[in-house]
Amino acid sequence: MRYLPLTCVVLAVTFALLGGPGAHGGEILVFPVDGSHWINMELLIKVLHARGHKVTVVRTSTSWYINEDSPHYSSITIAMPEPMSIEKEDYFVNFLVKMLEIQKEGASVTAFLSFYSEMLTALSKMHEEASQLVVQMFENKDLMQSLRDTKYDMVLLDPGIPIGVLVAHKLKLPTVFNVRWITSGEGHFVVAPSPVSYVPTTGCAVPDKMTFSQRVKNMFHYFLNMYIDSFVVSPHYERLVEKYFEPGTNFYHLLQGTDIWLMRLDFVFEFPRPTMPNIVYIGGFQCKDSKPLPKELEEFVQSSGEHGVVLMSLGTLVKGLPLEITNEIAAAFAQLPQKVVWRHQGERPTTLGNNTMLMKWIPQNDLLGHPKVKVFVAHGGTNGVYESMYHGVPIVGLPLLFDQFENLLRMETRGAAKVLEVTKLTSQNFLEAIQDVLLNPSYKNNMQQLSSLHRDKPMHPLDTALYWIEYVIKHKGAAHLRTESYKMPWYSYHSLDVISFLLAILFLLATITVASIHFFCFKLCRKQKTKKD
Repeated sequence: MRYLPLTCVVLAVTFALLGGPGAHGGEILVFPVDGSHWINMELLIKVLHARGHKVTVVRTSTSWYINEDSPHYSSITIAMPEPMSIEKEDYFVNFLVKMLEIQKEGASVTAFLSFYSEMLTALSKMHEEASQLVVQMFENKDLMQSLRDTKYDMVLLDPGIPIGVLVAHKLKLPTVFNVRWITSGEGHFVVAPSPVSYVPTTGCAVPDKMTFSQRVKNMFHYFLNMYIDSFVVSPHYERLVEKYFEPGTNFYHLLQGTDIWLMRLDFVFEFPRPTMPNIVYIGGFQCKDSKPLPKELEEFVQSSGEHGVVLMSLGTLVKGLPLEITNEIAAAFAQLPQKVVWRHQGERPTTLGNNTMLMKWIPQNDLLGHPKVKVFVAHGGTNGVYESMYHGVPIVGLPLLFDQFENLLRMETRGAAKVLEVTKLTSQNFLEAIQDVLLNPSYKNNMQQLSSLHRDKPMHPLDTALYWIEYVIKHKGAAHLRTESYKMPWYSYHSLDVISFLLAILFLLATITVASIHFFCFKLCRKQKTKKD
């Protein structure tokens, strides 16, 4: 059956829990990641607060979106020696410009090396800076004692920057991950079997049905990700583990040993793959039915008549594309009979048409749920993809960074999106892509089919997330759902020691058999020779 609208579910469950017997408010310590990740975490925090839980959020003094004061949580603000790079307003704009310049060089070895050199340098610096937050906390004895005295029931964290993992284990608290990405890739790869023959690896935009060359590429990226994790990311945290934890503690084991993984995925979107009992899928938990638009925006949308509206947004991280690209986009929009609502914070394009409204902020979910919106031009962030799928709006994809290429590939493979390369974008090919998605009914039909599948669940994903968070609080963890395989040596995990043992036995039996045959043949020959003599 279809689940109820999110607001109805939240109100109903809140009523039941707060008004019914046995309601218990837990103490929850939260380590979020700033930016678009905070949108997801804040929704969980608001509903946990409504259910009677007391939430404390750990933030830095220079956080973008995570406010120090909130009616839904109290906060612990950590003063860093200097602001983290990713908390600087122009960080992702500058990073995107560099990535686009490298991508323009094409698929050359030089471009590949430049891309990974730039990316790995930025990744290493980000985790090095993040690790200093742990140092600030661990060295503050009064703070750590205060955290112990509060007697938290659990830690809820986003392991994209896994500082909360170390704090949680230091406090000996059960953990729940609000997760899609871990230190250097997709979360499944450190907790569930992930055969690279049909499971695409992080950074490798291939489908699950791979050709031989794609499987070679996928295997290459798998080993590349292992290298990144082992030599670029983990060393920053291993140094902290060596300093602040008992000998023999392994950071990766701490990361893998969480109780519940609230995975921001849905198998309507994700390719089928192996999973584990402590992975709970909550993809689209932020989606909800649309609300009425502000008056001025509603009037603009209604003025589109039968042609409808094209919506464009590139998410929260990137403030704007280079002007030469936005001019191409604006020129294409100007040729459409549709009206265009464009979330744009950069320099105003010189080719902007009268049919286009620029806005610094848009009610994205409410627009996607509006019957006049026909196409969503998006960068492929997870939140936007799920909202578009929830409301059945097909996508014209302009992937820019990180997982956006893989997200849009999944939509394109299912016939619900058309994807363009930003570095090769012109007003003509962009216009043709929009017209194709507008006029070819298969895109809309495929996305509406995905929407129907996505909505057809026994429980709303947000309800599922809350159930498992409270499950961990109630039972003080969920160790019985967690495999211990991550503690096994790699050769034991892959049974190479067992295979070697069995091969040795087989070789020994074969040797004995051959020697026995040789012995009996030799004895028989001697016997026959004796008879002849």
